Amino acid sequence: MTSTRDIFDKTVNSTSTLAVKIGSSLLIDGRGEPRLDWIHALTARLVARAGPVVIVSSGAIGLGRQTLGLAGRPQSLAEAQACAAVGQVRLAQIWAEAWSAHKRVAAQVLLTLDDLEQRGRYLNARNTLETLIERGVVPIVNENDTVATGEIRFGDNDRLGARVAQLVGAELMLLLSDVDGLFEANPRTSPEARLIREVGEITPEIEALAGQAEDTGFGTGGMVSKLAAARIATAAGCPVLLTSGVDETDPIARYLETGRGTWFAATGKPLARRKQWLRGMQRHAGELHLDDGAVQALAEGASLLARGVNGIKGEFARGELIRLSGPDGPVGQGLSAYRSEELARIVGRHTSEFESILGYPGRGPVVHRDDLILFKQ
Repeated sequence: MTSTRDIFDKTVNSTSTLAVKIGSSLLIDGRGEPRLDWIHALTARLVARAGPVVIVSSGAIGLGRQTLGLAGRPQSLAEAQACAAVGQVRLAQIWAEAWSAHKRVAAQVLLTLDDLEQRGRYLNARNTLETLIERGVVPIVNENDTVATGEIRFGDNDRLGARVAQLVGAELMLLLSDVDGLFEANPRTSPEARLIREVGEITPEIEALAGQAEDTGFGTGGMVSKLAAARIATAAGCPVLLTSGVDETDPIARYLETGRGTWFAATGKPLARRKQWLRGMQRHAGELHLDDGAVQALAEGASLLARGVNGIKGEFARGELIRLSGPDGPVGQGLSAYRSEELARIVGRHTSEFESILGYPGRGPVVHRDDLILFKQ
């Protein structure tokens, strides 16, 4: 039987696309300085593989803190954005020099949440990354913290890494962290906690193990965000390996030797690209509450009809993302075919009644099946 280490070894050394997400705690030491030896050693390991690499790198705010002489975390959004502006220059330079040492070109790609939430901008970002990869350039991706606000952030680079892996059609996502993987309990407080080496499906029981994200000094992503990232990537057909890179110059070799890590298997049938995009979206403009019949109809592949909606929350425009919730909680999300004020007038009504209520025939389903994704799909 083929082990996950065998699969990883074959994939990481193949011509397939590899997405590597690296947390701040790996890139920056306790003094706030970049771990240059570690970065150059990892780069050398990635250069040795045949296929393209996309790196999602944290560290801009941490490096900016050091440059600006801040002892602790930034105390305001403006201060954090100033740190990001200063630190991003250093971060890009560090990666460019590391790849240049191997006669490879690195490119800086800064993304905001809106770049991947709005369909046109999403396609533009995908085309740019694909063009860079085709030309042998290594994209170094980070969130554009200088302009992002609390309302329009990915929240952490774990999710950004998964969205980028999805964007470029990566065959593997390597999620390097300051922990060995997913444990049955917090290994910092329970040293005897067992490492879960393989996750076939991210169930509510698996999510419950994640607990709350912890402050590791520089990074913002805890185990909760890593599971969210794994869910996005695996739904796109991309397996995820979560493993530690804290003290290792070659975390890839370490995993192959020890098996210390958690492998999240990809779904058997990856979603179509549009569905992947819908699954990865994060900004909900509103929420619809559905009855049992509507939830069942969606599970059978139907579109969402107004008569299955019994409640509406929030204000949203046509085409905005809305969460779909049944009696037992969220079941999916999709793009609304109606403005919230229009929808409020037709909730629970039959399509044949729309013209008399709205003054025009309407647009059919509230959310077309091509514009929705179910969380258990």
